[in-house]
Amino acid sequence: MLSVFDKQLLNMIQSDIPFASRPFAVLADRLGVDEALVIDRLCRLKDAGYIRRIGPFFDSGRLGYLSTLVALEVAQAVMPQVVAEVNACLGVTHNYEREGTYNLWFTLLSTDKASQEETLERIAGLPGVKRMLILPATKKFKVNVHFTLE
Repeated sequence: MLSVFDKQLLNMIQSDIPFASRPFAVLADRLGVDEALVIDRLCRLKDAGYIRRIGPFFDSGRLGYLSTLVALEVAQAVMPQVVAEVNACLGVTHNYEREGTYNLWFTLLSTDKASQEETLERIAGLPGVKRMLILPATKKFKVNVHFTLE
């Protein structure tokens, strides 16, 4: 069960982590507690599965990366192995199993076309991968999700 303090802290870290040498000390000051408590609560919330990651989001296109969405048709018998191989690829940011013919979808960020093609060729050649659909990003529609906990 989340305490009122936990909810306040989770609300803050979603979009308001200060750019400072000790950001958790700044958050602690805002919350009227000490830095050790903030760090302890964040560790506990992460261990409990409420927090997946804490870190920045970068504008990949502005940094020169190519982005593509990829859909795979994968034999169900080898799905765990294919998932592990895809997840091990540098640049894979999201990977989801879905229902339907194309049952594994992931996003891939690449530094250039050649590295993108090399990664996609390697994935397409994995045992159990039947088909691949490559959907390069043409326009970005960024959705900023913020869950307000009360």
